[in-house]
Amino acid sequence: MDDSNLSFIGNDQIGPAKYRTIWISDIHLGTAGCKASSLLDFLKHTEADTIYLVGDIIDGWRLKKKFFWPQAHNDVIQKILRKARKGTRVVYVPGNHDEAARQFVDMKFGDIEIVDEAIHETADGKQLWVVHGDKFDGIMQHARWVAHLGDVAYTTLLVVNNYLNAVRRLFKLPYWSLSQYLKHKVKGAVSFISTYEKVMVTQTKRKGCDGVVCGHIHKAEMREIDGILYANDGDWVESLSALVEHDDGRLEIIYWDHLVDSLSDNEDLPETVLAS
Repeated sequence: MDDSNLSFIGNDQIGPAKYRTIWISDIHLGTAGCKASSLLDFLKHTEADTIYLVGDIIDGWRLKKKFFWPQAHNDVIQKILRKARKGTRVVYVPGNHDEAARQFVDMKFGDIEIVDEAIHETADGKQLWVVHGDKFDGIMQHARWVAHLGDVAYTTLLVVNNYLNAVRRLFKLPYWSLSQYLKHKVKGAVSFISTYEKVMVTQTKRKGCDGVVCGHIHKAEMREIDGILYANDGDWVESLSALVEHDDGRLEIIYWDHLVDSLSDNEDLPETVLAS
């Protein structure tokens, strides 16, 4: 979805959606593909006791090649820091694209905790392992050059995707993600995602936890696998998604662009969005 289409949200008639916990990851600040303005709208219109930043918040890989840091990207950082100063617990779990932050694990940046992984207890007593997930990606661990090559290919795919959607907008067609389509249709991509999910579930069992919250593969998902809850909070390059915990411990994946569309179409909204 076009990033600019979300800016109209900012009005005082819509109270902030209030959650016990929010998980977001794979923002990729520092890249042209990052939907920073959309994320800023999301952060302005949501509140939580705890926010987990589950890795790849800043894209160090791309910034090393070419510096790209528009005002909206800086605004996202400032908004998160402001939330932390005002009492929201913010926990940062670095990923592979922001792996430089791992040298600061168990330290604080401002009011933000930096950890390698975390255990989160939900309101209904479930133990969730929170980790980015790159350490359990065989390609990342054993063939980093392939991972970097894949990153270049993905970036190229996003550029093609932007052109495709520019044409679609001329015909008033909705946003369509080429890479998400390929993830669902290409056998190799489907196999990689399935393997990743199974590995994460196996590791979660070893941790003795009830479930895992991760990111890394840019595919939002929440389902039970072999008695373990697998939750992936998605990304802010295409999915514009977050995982949230309600006050009763119930978990839900939110797609911000879908929520915006429902606002523009005057459809019924989730109870939490209407809360003030």
